[in-house]
This record gives sequence, structure tokens and C-alpha cells, in this order.
Amino acid sequence: MRLSVLLSTLAMMFALAVLTLQTPRPRPIDAPADRFSASRAMVDVREIAKAPHPLGSTEHLRVRQYLAGRLSELGFSVSEQTGSLTVKAVQRLQKDGGAPEAAGFQAVNLIGIRKGRRADLPPLLLMAHYDTSVHSPGAADDSAGVAAILEAARALEARKDTQRDLIILFTDAEEIGLEGARIFFEEHPAASKIGFIINLEARGGGGRAAMFETGRGDGPTIKAFAPLAQSADGGIASTSLASFMYERMPNGTDFTVPRDQGAQGINIAFIGRARQYHTMESTPDNLDQGSLQHIGSQTLEMTSRLMQADTLPTKGDNRAYADVFGRILISMPLWAGWGLLALSLAGLAYSVWRARVVTKLGPKQLLQGMLDGVWFISASLILCQALRLLAAPLSGSGQYYILLRRLPWMEASAALAVLSLAFILMSGARAQYRRILGYGLAGLTLLVNLVGESSPLMIGAGAVAAVLSLWPGAASRTLWGGWIGGVILAFILGLILQAMAPQAALIMIWPVVLAVAIMCITATFSPALSEMRGLIAPAVATIIGGAWLLGYGHLVFLGIGISLPGALGLVGFLVLLFVRPLVPARDDYWMTILAVIFLLVAMALSAGSRLAEPAQVSMLTEKTTRLSLQ
Repeated sequence: MRLSVLLSTLAMMFALAVLTLQTPRPRPIDAPADRFSASRAMVDVREIAKAPHPLGSTEHLRVRQYLAGRLSELGFSVSEQTGSLTVKAVQRLQKDGGAPEAAGFQAVNLIGIRKGRRADLPPLLLMAHYDTSVHSPGAADDSAGVAAILEAARALEARKDTQRDLIILFTDAEEIGLEGARIFFEEHPAASKIGFIINLEARGGGGRAAMFETGRGDGPTIKAFAPLAQSADGGIASTSLASFMYERMPNGTDFTVPRDQGAQGINIAFIGRARQYHTMESTPDNLDQGSLQHIGSQTLEMTSRLMQADTLPTKGDNRAYADVFGRILISMPLWAGWGLLALSLAGLAYSVWRARVVTKLGPKQLLQGMLDGVWFISASLILCQALRLLAAPLSGSGQYYILLRRLPWMEASAALAVLSLAFILMSGARAQYRRILGYGLAGLTLLVNLVGESSPLMIGAGAVAAVLSLWPGAASRTLWGGWIGGVILAFILGLILQAMAPQAALIMIWPVVLAVAIMCITATFSPALSEMRGLIAPAVATIIGGAWLLGYGHLVFLGIGISLPGALGLVGFLVLLFVRPLVPARDDYWMTILAVIFLLVAMALSAGSRLAEPAQVSMLTEKTTRLSLQ
């Protein structure tokens, strides 16, 4: 009975996560004039993304002339800004098969200005790049962003949101090093007057559009952005965790240039359907129009709010924030994390006390529960990295784009691997089959570090996972010990994150708060965990809290899954904070059987991705594109 409760709860959690990750329905071409319509924007996408248009190509000139005409139609005064390319940008374009000499080794930005009623107010800037990769028509990157801005500008005129000047900047040469943005923000006289920036980007061809980056000191910006959860089609997708992570990654967009200069703004992008990124598959027909609706509606609603405001968001205190299923944005000052941790500590103390009264819980059981969590996270890192090797080698020419094509297969494989480890942990098989697990994980560690790319993280994770597997007394043998010990480990990790990276700590602290709340309820009303009514609160928390975590896990995997697929292990660990009370009796052989099935399917998916998405297709597409540009 409990196994059916566990499986049905996990199924509902997964279904809710999938539901909340959907894009909104695109509005038709006859939608009200003051609303964003993806169907109207697609008219521009189809015109812009007819073929690859990198700097120096004839298509590049055609697209720029088309966009100049569209801006004029929308009431903007249009000008061009020319600037010299850096040597590095020239070399990069030549290496990709482009012809920078055909453009005179210069980038050409397109600038449109529509005057507002009040010249004393700082203008608002909407920005996207109109050049593409040599190898792609760029329907998503970044024709979707360009078209979304044009449609938003049209809707703003229909709303009569004309209080301040609106500037549209279509940058050039983004794909070869953010050259157009550099030229504008270093050389154009209007750059210093801009009060706020909204930049649109894409990597792939679909998925929900996330606001993943802000200017530094983002408190006032988040306050202005939060109402979009109710007004934008499809709500929002945003978390300070993404902003924290992106700032520390080597990636960059046009927004990077003004952000480093201290400008305020937001960066919005969708990164699903990664196989289309920089390939000939990025066509208007393959673009997810729901993604276009989502990014465009957020752009329109944010711009509309700021166009009407007397003041624009300025630098303030940073906030910790995240949306809940896109429909509400919870934001709190960074110091609030300490308060939540204090409340969690009090709840933990109460739960330990109640569990000790009923089950004679002791320190040994709590330590074993913590070690369970350490084992699970480290084993996930190693197992997912080994499955990553099945999908493709870790290095080689064109591997990044090959792996992007296989990313959905890799995500499904990693998710099933994490689920397999969770069932091993919950079933008691971790103690029963400790030698098989220990030697197996040790072998995978050698494989990952010898065949793949060796790293201190993988060596350390593999060593920890193998030692904890072989250690006879490390596995938890009580339900309360495993549950509370896992929450204590998450609490400690939350403390560390709160001290070192408070903007990212919410991913650990918020699940801990929910888990402790459920733990207190369970410890009060059903401490023996033997009655079905005692499973209601944990099941509800698993469905809601787990679905929320899975949604963010999906976005994290799209961002870093190629290099670190085991990041899903941390998400799985946090979901376990809610799931542990639902576990059936120890040594449930059905759970062990399911764990083996999940692992076998994970291996098949990872290896099968090579057949489903062969490398030759990617290389042939690249070669064909190069020839078409010569």
C-alpha cells in the first residue's frame, strides 16, 4: 500500500512539474492591439530568419535594411552607428567561415528612438542582436528577440505608453564577441543617458523565457518585475540563483557590457530545444511560438510599467528571490535567510525531541541519516558523469553542439539515475548490497577520471561515495533517523550557502523550511509513521515542493547539464527531504527491482542518444552552411 502511495505521489509531482514548465498559448494575429501577439511577431521572424545572416553577408545587409524600415513604420527615428571590430572578433568570424572584410571590418548597430512626452525622464532601452551565427538562420537567436521588441513597441503605442523616450538598439556582431554592444556603450552619446535596459536572448528554440540576470543591487528591479507574474502571459520564471550562477560563468550576452559599467536592467532568454542552437534547424517553422509569446509578453508588460513610472529602478540592496510556478515571485532581503534558518533549527529540535520520545532516536541514527545524504549526492555526481560518457566523449571537435542535440536524452538519463539511487537509499539496498555499490562506484570513479576529464570534484565525490558504500555502519536503518539526518545535512549546507552566497541559499533554505514544517506536523500527530493519515502532509509537500524543485532542476540542467549532469543529484537530495516518510518497509525488494530497472533504462537512454542524434548530422550541417556562405 505504501509503495503505491509513494509511486502515485512521485507521478503527481512529475506531472505538476511538467505542467508548470509549459509555455503560454501564442496569441493570434487578430489579438487586441494592446496585447503582445506571437502570431504578429512571427511575420517579422519569418522575414528576418530566411537564411543565416552573419556580419559581412548579403543577408546581413538585407536584414538591417528591413529592420530600419520596420522601425520607421513604428514611429522611430532611425540611425546607424558604425564601429571597428577588434582583431579577436575578426579572427573568430574568419575561423567560422565568415567574411568580415566584406563589411569593411566594421559592425553596424541599428538605433531607433521614439520620443516621449517628458524629455526630462531618462530613456528606456530595449536591446537584441540582429546578426546570427554563420551556421544558423537564427530564428531564435536572436530573431525572436528582435521580433518581440518590434511587436512590443507596436503594442506600447496602442497603449499610449509614451511618457519617456524609448530607444531600440539592434546590435551587430554579438555572435563574435559582443562587439556591437561594446561599440554602443563605449562610443554612443545616448548610452550614458539610459535609465534601464531590457535585453532579449535565446539559446535553443523553445522553453519558458526566464529572467536570469539583473544589474548589481537588484532590489528595486525585482520589485518592479514581480507584478509580471500576474500580468504577463504564462507568468514569469526567475530566481536569484540563476543570476548568481550566470555571473560566475564564462558566458556573456550584450547585457554583460552595460552591466559591468553599473547599468540597471534585466536579461530574459529561453534555452529549451537546445538542439537548434547555432544550427540550420533554427528556422521560423521550428521556433516554439509559445516561447516567443512568453518572452514578448514579459517584455511588453515590464516596458509598459516602466514607461509609465516617474522613476526607474536604481541600484539598491540585492535580494533573494524565486518564482513559484510562475504565478508569484517571492522576494526577501538577504538577511532573512538567517531568520528562516533559526526557525528551521527550532523545528528540528522539536522534531528530534518528539522522535526520541516515540522511537528512541539517538545521535548515531541522525549521523547515519546525514551520511545517507552525503552518499546520495556524491554517488549521483559519479553515476551521472559516467552516463554522460555513454552519451559522448568529454572533448573533441564540435562536441558541444553534438551534446546539445543529445541534451534531452542526457537529462532523462540523469533523472532516472538519480531516481535509481533514491530507491536504493530508501529500500535499504544501500546497506544490503554495500560491496556491490562500493566497488561499482569505485570503478565508475576510475572510468570517469581516466577516460573522461579528471577533476578534484569527481575524484573526491567518487572516493566519498565508495567509502560510504563499503562502510558497514554508515547506512541509515531507521525512518526517522534517515529523514531528520537528511534535513540536518541540508540545514548545514544552507548555513554554508547563507554565509558565502546568500543570493543562492534559497535553493537549500526554502526546502528545509518546508521539510521541517512537515516534520513538525508529522511528529506531533503521527510520530510512529505507521498510519496512512500521517502520510498526507509529506505527500502534499512532495507533490508541491518536489514539483517546484524539479522545475528549477530542469532549468539548471539546461544550463550546466552538459558539463555537470550530476547537479540533478542535489535536486534529488532536496526532494528526498519530503519523500522519506513515504518509504515502505525496509528491504522492500520491489523498490530494489525498480531501482535496477531505472538504472538500466538510464543507461539505454544515454547510449541510445548516439543513435538517435548521430554526430555526423551535426558535422554535415556545419559543412553545408560553410559552403553556402562561400
